[in-house]
Amino acid sequence: MSIRTERVAQEIKRVLSDKMVRGLRDPLPGFVTIAHVDVTTDFSQAKVWVSVIGTDADKKGALAVLTENRGLLRSEVGRNIRLRNTPELHFALDDSGEHRLSGERQKHL
Repeated sequence: MSIRTERVAQEIKRVLSDKMVRGLRDPLPGFVTIAHVDVTTDFSQAKVWVSVIGTDADKKGALAVLTENRGLLRSEVGRNIRLRNTPELHFALDDSGEHRLSGERQKHL
């Protein structure tokens, strides 16, 4: 990833995190954080990896709420980051933290 692509990804992460803290139309179930963002080189699409602490229902619910609010979040990114085109947002679960935790639990047994 180029330096510019990485900077844009970090800015998208910051803007989305701020919006999630200030609140969306629908409340997010569970504890949701943005793990990282992958942006295409032409900045047309961004894959937002979210980490959700909670039950499987919380994880599915959080993805559903984020997907429903995709337009609002995209407009927020467009207002705060000056790009020719605002990237289309795609959300995915990042469960690497859970795999790490289960690995730690296995190690201690």
